[in-house]
Amino acid sequence: MSTEDLTQTPLAADGSFEVHLAQRGETYRVPADQSILKVLSDAGVDVPFACEQGVCGTCLTKVVAGKPDHWDMFLTSEEQEANDQMLICCSRSQTARLVLDL
Repeated sequence: MSTEDLTQTPLAADGSFEVHLAQRGETYRVPADQSILKVLSDAGVDVPFACEQGVCGTCLTKVVAGKPDHWDMFLTSEEQEANDQMLICCSRSQTARLVLDL
């Protein structure tokens, strides 16, 4: 069994990563061509969203572990550097696993 901490491991070569929902105990694979929001919505996870472009902040989600790759225009650079929240409609991951407070 691997003891590797995927929240500290670099992103997979194919651009995919895992997103783990801490409250639900569920893990999903996010392919390079889909958003976290799309993967979760397709799986029936109810997450609030509106613009889907990283502008409005409706899908702002707390990050428990891992390092987001911020693609939004909502968070300030200081908020992005803190890596404790992200917009799941457009932002991705810099690590092989993100743990979200969902």
